[in-house]
Amino acid sequence: MLTGLKESAAVAASRPTTGPEASRRQFLKASAVAGTGLIIGMTLPLGNKLARAATGGAAAVDPNAFIRIAPDNSVTVLIKHIEFGQGAFTGLSTLVAEELDADWGQMRAEHAPANAALYNNLHWGPMQGTGGSSSIANAYMQMRQAGAAARAMLVMAAAELWGVSPKDIAVAKGVVSHAASGKRATFGELADRAAAMEPPADIPLKDPADFTLIGKHAPRLDSRAKTRGEAVYTIDKSLPGMLTAVLARPPVFGATVKSFDDSAARAVPGVTDVVVVPRGIAVLGKGYWAAVNGRDALDIDWDESTGETRGSAEMMAEYKTLADQPGLMARNDGAVEDALASAAKVLEADYEFPFLAHAPMEPLDCLVQLGPDSCEIWTGSQIPTVDQGAAAAIAGLKPEQVTIHTLLAGGSFGRRATPNADMVSEAVTVAMAIGGRAPVKVVWTREDDIQVGRYRPMYFHRLRAGLDDQGNLIGWHHRIVGQSILRNTPFADFLIKNGIDQTSVEGANNLPYAIPNLAVDLHTTDVAVPVLWWRAVGSTHTAYSAEAFLDELAEAAGRDPVEFRLAMLKDHPRHAAVLKLAAEKAGWGTPLPQGRSRGIALHESFNSYVAQVAEISVAGDGQIKVEKVVCAVDCGLAVNPDQVKAQMEGGIGYGLGAILHDAITLDGGRVEQSNFHDYQSLRINEMPEVEVHIMPSAEPPTGVGEPGVPPIGPAVANAVYAATGRRIRQLPMALHGLTGA
Repeated sequence: MLTGLKESAAVAASRPTTGPEASRRQFLKASAVAGTGLIIGMTLPLGNKLARAATGGAAAVDPNAFIRIAPDNSVTVLIKHIEFGQGAFTGLSTLVAEELDADWGQMRAEHAPANAALYNNLHWGPMQGTGGSSSIANAYMQMRQAGAAARAMLVMAAAELWGVSPKDIAVAKGVVSHAASGKRATFGELADRAAAMEPPADIPLKDPADFTLIGKHAPRLDSRAKTRGEAVYTIDKSLPGMLTAVLARPPVFGATVKSFDDSAARAVPGVTDVVVVPRGIAVLGKGYWAAVNGRDALDIDWDESTGETRGSAEMMAEYKTLADQPGLMARNDGAVEDALASAAKVLEADYEFPFLAHAPMEPLDCLVQLGPDSCEIWTGSQIPTVDQGAAAAIAGLKPEQVTIHTLLAGGSFGRRATPNADMVSEAVTVAMAIGGRAPVKVVWTREDDIQVGRYRPMYFHRLRAGLDDQGNLIGWHHRIVGQSILRNTPFADFLIKNGIDQTSVEGANNLPYAIPNLAVDLHTTDVAVPVLWWRAVGSTHTAYSAEAFLDELAEAAGRDPVEFRLAMLKDHPRHAAVLKLAAEKAGWGTPLPQGRSRGIALHESFNSYVAQVAEISVAGDGQIKVEKVVCAVDCGLAVNPDQVKAQMEGGIGYGLGAILHDAITLDGGRVEQSNFHDYQSLRINEMPEVEVHIMPSAEPPTGVGEPGVPPIGPAVANAVYAATGRRIRQLPMALHGLTGA
């Protein structure tokens, strides 16, 4: 039939609610049912700068970090952060095991349920979620305290059972023992008795000198299941009677359905339903291919009058025009224009950055089962609080009636952390549209992910800088033009200040170099293309422009790029230390084999400091090959050094794919790329040798999931200049590398 439609209103996600008022320390124990073992949770009065910024006052304190000790002697840590490859299961379990004095072989990990009151991310205020490279950083003390509390309760249980003093009891590798009597018990044997104990008010933590697991190698807890094919992702999950749904979404962002004919779609074997939902038309089938073939058979007339019909080239031209005018000031030190006017040399450079897709290996997917007064969800939930609130609002339920089973996710890079719960909202909406008669799994195809998803915003940068007659950098002006990620999201209130989206200017407004006159200003553009944080967010473009431009200035000053930077880092010893370490380990200044060149870059993001030296070769046809990368990182205390290295390696590979190959381009509002053949991730034969050096540190842990990404682009660009004399100011390099100024 031919159906006329009115424009549908999008379903808004509800804002997260705050948890209960927290006490100084509150312990939650399992009910006294035989065989349940010991469950520990705790509230800690931890202060946090980001949480205070979010709440405008003292940091919110919510119960966190649950541990389950079973009679079989297994210790299961309920992880409040999603595991999507970054190692959260292993890292957070290491903290518990260290203070618990557990044997690593008895450790297990599971995703915690959606409950912001219990599993709040302290960096975000009253919200449960993963992002901003915060998993270890925000839970470091919590998980150690939880492990220490569990250990104390086990010791008290053993002391009571054996009639001895707790001071005479030792714990090691999952065994509680009393040397004088020779008595021993496993955690599992003591778990039920320990559940009845009231722990001491003050539980000491280990001296770092006594660590046996933190800072050491520990095999990942999820490796075995993944390598054996036993790990369960949303794409693997099914329920009896489940229907699979795919959506036909507008070909132009902001367009709506005018009318459609679903006759051919309904005739496809296996298709059960065709329903209109706010984001398009959903086709449901008894399997994935039935749904996809049914969608392909739809005849849709789209109303594009409300859509974004500009191409990316037109948008960039408008950005360049905006860059001719002053923007909103994000940082303004000294008198920049006066410094530039008096400079002996003034340099200027423009940089263009395209839209980028996240392209995780597992595209978005979500399984929903509706009941009369319930909604059950299985998905790789990156922000359970938002997902739970959105599902409740759509289904007409209270958030506590929505159960989220967080499953392993095949990557995200920011894509699953949507402020309006993309995948969950769609799945619940589709399930509601069929009256909840069957479980529904909505699956995004790869083409959906690339063509109708969310992107790293497109940006234009204009930099000007002046050197005095001694080659000192005396003036720096950095103008940024691009789209706001945070506008119209729940995060806008505390991350947009005076019109400045902090994610647009991060990495530029906190430039560490001692430049007496420095200004950063911003133009925020109005574009209907949906955008989102992408691995390392604003630093993905600010680091490139700043660090590539610094190399131009070093050359103009007649100075070595490393020495030029170090001279301006006297007040930033951690920046200087990683820069020196990377340069030393890469043999900076020593001869290279014929046809090889080096470039260096330095950047701070997510409170971690990373310097990288890229060694490259350039083929006769202009193809760039990154041969080796030497990376130095200061991320505070490295809880799992091997995972820190893995994240640096992964970030380098991810960043390389983007700078060498990737761009989302629009023509008449339509995305031109569709799959990995024309949006190319880094291929394995392109992955360079990577050497990672971790700075020893006693500082608290900081992020590692994202900081490896920003320096690789400018390091490669600077190496390409050393090899060819060409500056790369427009990405990706495969399209623009050796054709720029």
